Amino acid sequence: MTWSLVPRSLFAKAALTLTIAFVYFALFTLAAVAYYVQVPVARRSADDLAAFILVVARSWSLQPKLTRSRYAAEVYKSYGLQVSTDEVELEEVPYYLPYVSMVDSALQTRSGERLPIGGNAVDGEPWYWVEMQVNGEYLRIGFPRSRMGARTPAALLLVVLGSTALVLITAMILTRRITRPLHLLSEAAERVGKGKEAVPLPETGPTELVSLTRQFNRMDQQVRDLIDNRTTLLAGISHDLRTPISRMRLAVEMLPTRKEPELVNGIKRDLEAMSRLIADALELSRDLEAGRSEACDVTGLITDLAEEANELERRVEWTPESPCVRDINVTALRRIVANLVENALRYGEGAPVTLSLGCAAGHAVVAVMDRGPGIPPEQREAVFRPFHRLEQSRSADTGGSGLGMAIARQLADANGWRIRIQDREGGGARIEVQL
Repeated sequence: MTWSLVPRSLFAKAALTLTIAFVYFALFTLAAVAYYVQVPVARRSADDLAAFILVVARSWSLQPKLTRSRYAAEVYKSYGLQVSTDEVELEEVPYYLPYVSMVDSALQTRSGERLPIGGNAVDGEPWYWVEMQVNGEYLRIGFPRSRMGARTPAALLLVVLGSTALVLITAMILTRRITRPLHLLSEAAERVGKGKEAVPLPETGPTELVSLTRQFNRMDQQVRDLIDNRTTLLAGISHDLRTPISRMRLAVEMLPTRKEPELVNGIKRDLEAMSRLIADALELSRDLEAGRSEACDVTGLITDLAEEANELERRVEWTPESPCVRDINVTALRRIVANLVENALRYGEGAPVTLSLGCAAGHAVVAVMDRGPGIPPEQREAVFRPFHRLEQSRSADTGGSGLGMAIARQLADANGWRIRIQDREGGGARIEVQL
């Protein structure tokens, strides 16, 4: 399985598109609110604080020295500001926020000079101190970090995270409602493509999906009816043709063979070929559903097929290995391998056909190998079409009905298996059945 950063499924693409769109919308909204609401409010608040600091400083300078301490205590109690004359060196404050910069700018505008702002920690809480000279006296007025109240970065982060989570959940629910029926439709179409009967899909959801599902259910029923009608028609034709063929066989058997033995034998061969063609066409037309699966030793099954072929004086090489038990459709696998062996013997130019079995945890691979001319890569899909033959290497004298590979592919698809054609090392074809 290959992983990609680019989503491939409709659900992932729709969810990602909605998420990106809503996240950008949330960020744009936050930026607009911050620029047009929060920043102006913060500037106004900073300007008010700067004005109040300057008023406190002037009022303190006008107080008699004996009452200044009481005035400072009253300011701290009522407004949370501290007034101090200590010239202790201030420490660097790690909590420097844009609001402090706004206060600094407002103080400079109102006082006409740059008033330095330092900081230190009082009882573990950051404080900011404005230093100034009032009537020749050094004065320091401070305000705590908690006075700012608003925590804009934390609020923005919380809003972004909350909106992102909400968008993700909404996008998943919305896209799932759309893609779930399409997923069921895809699975049903795959079943129909493999010749299996699809369960009618529920006709619920949006109008467009209901219409699509209804049309698919109708199409599936029409396909089933068409296949049933075709099977019935071919079965009738087969039955009607077998009766005159039987009569012709009987008439041929009654012909004297002394005068025209080659002609009589040729007619017999033609009748046998016609019977095989009718049987193969009828089998291909049947509804090849996946049959009942059962535990089977694939090694033993291939051994039986090899022995049956060798009893008919056909050269099939097979070395039995350890048992390979799989839960499979035995009849389907037997027919597939038998067709492939028959095909390899017919076009293997007299060389032995070799069988092999690869058995591993979870899967097994049966290979049929010949030493014939092989199958060109551009023809490897076409050979599975009914009645398709490669005239360059398969003459009319030695060729079959052209249905063996088509039957093998249809049986494999019905059981969820895969047939793959490769070049055999040293020449020839290697056809694998992957279980």
